[in-house]
Amino acid sequence: MSNHLFDAIRTAAPGKAPFIRTKDGRTWTYNDTLTLSSRIAGAMQTLGIHPGDRVAVQVEKSAEALILYLACLRSGAVYLPFNMAYTLAELEYFIGDAEPRLVVVSSAARENVEKIAKPHYVIVETLDADGSGSLLDLARDEPANFVDASRSADDLAAILYTSGTTGRSKGAMLTQANLLSNAIMLRDYWRVTAEDRLIHALPIFHTHGLFVATNVTLLAGASMFLLPKFDPDEVISLMPLATMLMGVPTFYVRLLQSPRLDSQAVANMRLFVSGSAPLLAETHVEFENRTGHAILERYGMTETNMNTSNPYDGDRIAGTVGFPLPGVTVRVTDPGTGAILFPEETGMIEIKGPNVFKGYWRAPERTAAEFTADGFFTSGDLGKIDRRGYVHIVGRSKDLVISGGYNIYPKEVEGEIDQLEGVAESAVIGVPHPIFGEGVTAIVVPKPESALDEEAILSALKHRLARYKQPKRIIFAEDLPRNTMGKVQKNVLRKQYADLYVRA
Repeated sequence: MSNHLFDAIRTAAPGKAPFIRTKDGRTWTYNDTLTLSSRIAGAMQTLGIHPGDRVAVQVEKSAEALILYLACLRSGAVYLPFNMAYTLAELEYFIGDAEPRLVVVSSAARENVEKIAKPHYVIVETLDADGSGSLLDLARDEPANFVDASRSADDLAAILYTSGTTGRSKGAMLTQANLLSNAIMLRDYWRVTAEDRLIHALPIFHTHGLFVATNVTLLAGASMFLLPKFDPDEVISLMPLATMLMGVPTFYVRLLQSPRLDSQAVANMRLFVSGSAPLLAETHVEFENRTGHAILERYGMTETNMNTSNPYDGDRIAGTVGFPLPGVTVRVTDPGTGAILFPEETGMIEIKGPNVFKGYWRAPERTAAEFTADGFFTSGDLGKIDRRGYVHIVGRSKDLVISGGYNIYPKEVEGEIDQLEGVAESAVIGVPHPIFGEGVTAIVVPKPESALDEEAILSALKHRLARYKQPKRIIFAEDLPRNTMGKVQKNVLRKQYADLYVRA
């Protein structure tokens, strides 16, 4: 039997070589990883998990959590990673929509999650940051020779929920071939080999930290320093032992704030990659001046994995996301007519290739609406391709905020604010922020005689929204700008408050 993605991972695994080194000094070899993933896959099979069943995971980052992802691949289960910041209400929606057979959470969260999982007949097990938990207890007695489930290229490997412009979050269905083709492309394009050692400080519940960083490392037989979170001092201390860092723009802003960052500190480093949000040109230039390294910026989405990359050899141009990856086609079209535009003309970015997802979970109409008649995915990003072939992202047509690398759906935040007593209406926008790329900002119109203040609204939202979705500022206004159709003109608000955080 063939397991499309995991067969490739197993083939690349260099036996006794290290795969994961953790902050507490533990080392997991590739053999260790294969053994534990076998035992966890066996435990899931004993629990009644079959190929195609969904397994939802909301746990702290750890070596065991990464190995659980591999166990899902081996068992044929569809992996659903959830942000630890999601509230119980948000998790309840995801469970109801995805209908997982198993949910894995922390021991502390188990009791509350079981309450919302019970009506859906969902099994709940635990996995904690220290590697303990009921799932690992079950796995302990399982054999190390699990027979991997048969999975073809078109079978689902994962579902990642992503924000949109209307309705609730939707699940992007990623196939075995989507993940494998993209990881191989990136491994080769970025020249990743078994000699590389990655500093992994990204979360493992989204594309960048899970599929880019982890799958590329696995398929190169390389190793990683797995950090629970980003800490600039810790990252700089690891640089003499490492060769690569993958991060979001916030990482590089914070590294530049450290006096320890200089050319000597990065002397052993080979590659710095940035993605998940726009990297300011000033950050790119300052980092190169301080270290001698040009950050390699790339462009991807939950639905497509990675689409473009600045070159490994050649000019890495600040403000661009480079060229389409091998096998990926990127074009720019007129948003109104769909006509393909010439170089330097700005329009809608559309993508086609083996990296592009299968569609949205149980939403065929929403899926059809996002694809053109000739099979291109409409990204919702506005951009251009210059005369040298470099892709530039100039804005987003979809009403989406990206803060610290996280996608935030404004309507969800507005819905919570508008329910508060004393609020007439609100508009949530992303405003340029020196640390987070964009700061979630709410423009609130209070009702007459309302005594609302900024702190009251922020306090009310603390338990309603994941922390990264909560506004960084509340601005009060008498009314919101509207066009002749009555639609709020968020472009006007973004322009009006463009230097809000600079002034602060």
